[in-house]
Amino acid sequence: MFNPAFVNFLPHIGGFLILLLTIFTAGHVVIFKRDSRAAVGWIGIILIIPLIGSILYVIFGINRIKRKAIRKRRNITKFGRQTTPFLCTIEYLKDFLPEQRTNLVRLGKVSNQVTRHSLLCGNSIVPLLYGDNVYPKILEAINCAQRSISLATYIFNNDIVGDMFIDALSAAVKRGVDVRVLIDDVGAHHTFPSVVKKLRLQGIKTKVFMPTIVPWWISSINLRNHKKIIVIDGITGFTGSMNIQEGNVLKDNPREPIKDLHFKITGPIVRQLQRTFVEDWSFASKEILTGEKWFPDIKEEGTIIARAINDGPDEDFIKQLKIILGALACAEDSVRIVTPYFLPELELISAINSALMRGVKVDVVLPEKNNHRIVSWASMAQLWQMLQWGCKVWMNPPPFDHSKLMVVDNAWSLIGSANWDPRSLRLNFEFNVESYSQDLAKELNIIIDEKIKKSRLITIEEVNNRPLAIKLRDGFSRLFTPYL
Repeated sequence: MFNPAFVNFLPHIGGFLILLLTIFTAGHVVIFKRDSRAAVGWIGIILIIPLIGSILYVIFGINRIKRKAIRKRRNITKFGRQTTPFLCTIEYLKDFLPEQRTNLVRLGKVSNQVTRHSLLCGNSIVPLLYGDNVYPKILEAINCAQRSISLATYIFNNDIVGDMFIDALSAAVKRGVDVRVLIDDVGAHHTFPSVVKKLRLQGIKTKVFMPTIVPWWISSINLRNHKKIIVIDGITGFTGSMNIQEGNVLKDNPREPIKDLHFKITGPIVRQLQRTFVEDWSFASKEILTGEKWFPDIKEEGTIIARAINDGPDEDFIKQLKIILGALACAEDSVRIVTPYFLPELELISAINSALMRGVKVDVVLPEKNNHRIVSWASMAQLWQMLQWGCKVWMNPPPFDHSKLMVVDNAWSLIGSANWDPRSLRLNFEFNVESYSQDLAKELNIIIDEKIKKSRLITIEEVNNRPLAIKLRDGFSRLFTPYL
């Protein structure tokens, strides 16, 4: 017969199991979380709401991708390795830079220690403003492709611009070009239905990065592939911060217009772009792309010294953050930052303030109206910490500016996909390029100057005089900074 005493005992069993789960997850946090602030935050959540907190940590807090990424990359041997003629030594970098900018040689040494790629000479990097200029040049390159096309993006929308890319890629497949398309799974679902089925129906080999539909992969929704890489025939590359979506074509007056910046890259560094794509493609598909079709011989195309920087929650963890900190530490004259999302953690705030106290001029350009309000609120709650030391923060009027730039001492530049927030610098897979070139820095400074001319300077008085309700709203939003 059924024993009623057992029913009375069930709550005790449930409570004991919840206690075990709480102890286990809290122990996992203590052992594996490298950031002590994040560890304290997770332990607080787990203890305050034991069952829900433990479930949230299991879903969002555990990095399951690290071992998998390392294991897969170990299977990729020798492809895309650099040839010695283009390697840039520290001695060459010192001779290349003007005498008053040899402080940046120290930054080159930092990058050598941090990244998996070498500095390479002989590159060309051409800035391209807005989708009106970017998309035609990329589509022209796709239409001229003869051997291979690699395309990785975070967002690939099912819209007019997406259809233009599908048509061009489909035509390339039909004329015998090997095409691979990698889309982040979250980014692939920005429009419904997803563009993935359309691509596959056209015979375009397409994979999504870390699908989240299957329940046991839900933990990966916090680890997105935010990279934007296109390589044509292994010799022409495009990278930057622009996704594939109609909002970037300003001449068409889209409903949600976006100002953005992309770059055409040629020269030896294109092989580093290709290698990054191939690693991610192998991760998603188990197919390893090798041979001349993907890695042909590349010749010198310009005078820029550059290097690719991979960043992500695997063996490339916080590499971008380390290089940004190195750049701020080496700066002697000026630091200019353009980013849509500015949520620097304490170490970045301290590095910016240290530069300011040394007499370095720091300008930060942010969008006046952000596409994520909570990010804008949280950012406003942090600005006083830098404004009080003389940082100039400029609010750029609409359309929303999605560009990402950093220029140091008019000779070193950083371009790519990463934002100045914990999600980009700790949780996402990002791709950036550092370059040593006064000419490129000058071009980027012109772009930044144009943004500043149209922008409004925000003052510490304005920040301090916000109404109490707004301060509370912004301060509360700031508490979520590690997860925005």
